[in-house]
Amino acid sequence: MLDAVSSSLRRSLTTVLAAGFVALSIFVVLPRAASAATWSPCMYTILETDCATYDFPMDRTGAVGGTRVATSGDPNATVTNTAALLVIGDEILSGRTKDKNIGYIADHLTAIGIQLKEVRVVPDEEAEVVGAVNALRARYTYVFTTGGIGPTHDDITADSVAKAFGVGIDHHPEVVARFRERWTEQDLNESRLRMARVPDGAELIQSATILAPGFKLGNVIVMAGIPSIMQAMMDIVAPKLKSGVRMLSDTVRANAREGDIGGPLREIANAHPDTIIGSYPFMDDDKKPNTNLVVRSRDPEKLNAAMAAVKEMLAGLNVAR
Repeated sequence: MLDAVSSSLRRSLTTVLAAGFVALSIFVVLPRAASAATWSPCMYTILETDCATYDFPMDRTGAVGGTRVATSGDPNATVTNTAALLVIGDEILSGRTKDKNIGYIADHLTAIGIQLKEVRVVPDEEAEVVGAVNALRARYTYVFTTGGIGPTHDDITADSVAKAFGVGIDHHPEVVARFRERWTEQDLNESRLRMARVPDGAELIQSATILAPGFKLGNVIVMAGIPSIMQAMMDIVAPKLKSGVRMLSDTVRANAREGDIGGPLREIANAHPDTIIGSYPFMDDDKKPNTNLVVRSRDPEKLNAAMAAVKEMLAGLNVAR
């Protein structure tokens, strides 16, 4: 009984902290080197404080009581919705800017039952962006893009998405009106007006703290590359997405080297085809090689069966580290 109460309190505390993190992330910018010296992240936002930089460490395990359980989505869902992420920018490919969005988006989609199946990075070249958008939107339920919606000449995402869909693009009157509230006619130059260009028929992704919006056209969701702005956009979009079957996971520490368990682990994976079994080596506190084994499945019974087989295998090991 006490264990159940304790577990419930831990889940409640985790939910509260997560909500606080999302709220905070709307007002704080994560660090990212500007892709060009001619523009500032402030151009994207109304709040000047958004120009600050801060790095939030991501919790890569999402563990609550040793088992990760998605906290949203339809528990009775039977369809697996899929997604791809298209990262756009020469600065990513050159290494000048380190991407901070992939992990966040993957965690967010997993939590609402959408499986991120592919991440693709393309340069600031229209043909590359158009080709990738068309290939991905035909294959997956959703396509998310990050980057390329700023004010400079190499911000070509909006034009490329419009071309991929075969629609026109123009300055959105609602966005232009917001820009006129922020800037004088003299300051509202051609570069800033570029951020108001939206493909015909697209739905804006905006809020009081987002000056230059993203947009959704068909199953393609276009977001900013700056992490804090992307996260704010993700919070707006996520409730409107079709959630799918939620992914569950469980983790066990092997106390063995990865090479010692590769063979038997392969046999277990083959015997449990409806699960995903991952092996993640690390150096433990004793400075010895160790391995975490993670079992994932959308079916709790199949998850438990595979994990039981993994634990039985580990119990029978006779290896020295």
